[in-house]
Formats: sequence, C-alpha cells, structure tokens
Amino acid sequence: MLVDYLPVFIMIVLGGIVGLAFLFGSEYLGARRSTEVKKSTYESGMVPRGTARNRFTIKFYMVAVSFLIFDIEVVFMYPWAVQLKEIGFTAFWAMLVFIVILFAGYFYELKKGGFEWD
Repeated sequence: MLVDYLPVFIMIVLGGIVGLAFLFGSEYLGARRSTEVKKSTYESGMVPRGTARNRFTIKFYMVAVSFLIFDIEVVFMYPWAVQLKEIGFTAFWAMLVFIVILFAGYFYELKKGGFEWD
C-alpha cells in the first residue's frame, strides 16, 4: 500500500532538492555587483520620496480581507456546483444558507462603508 505512494514521495523529495539547489546555487553563483541604483527603492520608475516604512490606512487591509472572503466563496461553490446531482438536495439547502450568510456579511460591510475608497 505504501509502495503506491512511492512516486509521490520521490517527486516531493526531488522537488525539494531542486528548489534548495536553485536557492543556494543562485546565492553562491550569482553576481555581486552592488551599486547605489540597485540599493535604492524602486517606485515605478519614479525617484523615491520619503521612507519606505510608511503605514497603510486600515481601509487597505479591510478591502484586502473583504476580497479574500468574497473570493474564497468561489472555492466552495465551484466543486459544489459540479457535484450537485451526486450530493443531493440537502447540500443545495446548505449552500443556500452559506450564500445567505455571505450576503448578510456583504450588506453589513456595505452599510458600514467598507467599500468606500475616499
């Protein structure tokens, strides 16, 4: 039984070895010509102003978390939609409850102004 998984284990070990070889190989074999231009912060071709340690507003994080929450729902809905005939009518109602809870969170965030960019 464990013999069936041997190719998977070999691929994992081989992938780890290749990854580590590339990581350490680039460290030891890579060029080491450091200049002031290479050390400077890259800001879309513009000359950097100020420090790179500026804080982001909480709005940025709220939008990012909202995107993750509403994007992850597709991860649950797609396999459910593909297997709907096999999993039965109870799964339909469970997904309907999931969608209602998701939209309740969406409307709550909309009411609190989580989607406003100003």
